[in-house]
Amino acid sequence: MNLRPAAALAASALLATGLATLGAPAPASAATTAPPHRVLFDNSKGETAGNADWIISTAQPDPLAQNANPTTEKSWTGALSAWGVALQRTGQYSLKTLPAGSTISYGTGAALDLANFDTFVLPEPNIRLSTSEKSAIVRFVQNGGGLFLISDHNQSDRNNDGWDSPAIINDLLTNNGVNNNDPFGFSVDIANISTDNPRAVNDAADPVLHGPFGTVTGSILRSGTTFTLKPADNPKVKGIVYRTGYSGNTGAFFLTSGYGTGRVAAWGDSSPADDGTGQPGNNLFNGWNDPAGTNAALALNATAWLSKA
Repeated sequence: MNLRPAAALAASALLATGLATLGAPAPASAATTAPPHRVLFDNSKGETAGNADWIISTAQPDPLAQNANPTTEKSWTGALSAWGVALQRTGQYSLKTLPAGSTISYGTGAALDLANFDTFVLPEPNIRLSTSEKSAIVRFVQNGGGLFLISDHNQSDRNNDGWDSPAIINDLLTNNGVNNNDPFGFSVDIANISTDNPRAVNDAADPVLHGPFGTVTGSILRSGTTFTLKPADNPKVKGIVYRTGYSGNTGAFFLTSGYGTGRVAAWGDSSPADDGTGQPGNNLFNGWNDPAGTNAALALNATAWLSKA
């Protein structure tokens, strides 16, 4: 993470406390001392298929069209709205959504092209990416972008097209037309783990575990999967939260990596990011505030690290 002046660090500490419940206003200096970090959330790959609701707002591409001054997760509609609102309230992030029917691109000049963003969040994709889309993502990271991948358990095909998020992410890693040898140094385990409370490793220097939004002690796993690390393919890969009883190259539930000048984070379940609110009719689970984990801090610190904030 880039070094910041003392005033900015103090503001970050205040921010971590206030945003724990989204109840405190963002520090006044945030909007004026830091340029916006641009984050694009994907909704082009079936993120609302079936019972899924992995969006920050139904107003797309701009969530501010739903509410320009959000104060809680209910200010925007979506199971990831708490994530989006927390970032928005800092004054340091500019958020957009790639709507359904769009194509992921890099270097085309389009308004929602990855080249216009610092971080791309791909939350439990349910539609297989095209070859050009996979190439776009890998080149985006290679050239300095941040990629946040969220998987789910095996057989989580919500739109019944034969592809679920573990298969889709593994396909991105091994069939992308740029580097087909797991460029980020991991693969998604084809597993369905019903429940666990994964714990963070002991690393006081890790910028995701100890970031501007608080200290991460662990997460929750509620029907999800894990990752196998492949440091021989990419020595930058690092597990920072592990399933109970696991360490090293197996059982990683949250990992970070680097490729080229960019950064990657991956989470093994969508439940920790779910804030329990969303579109009518969806059965959602409030993992964001689950006391068994520090999921909000993990998501937000990782976004900051990916965005080089």
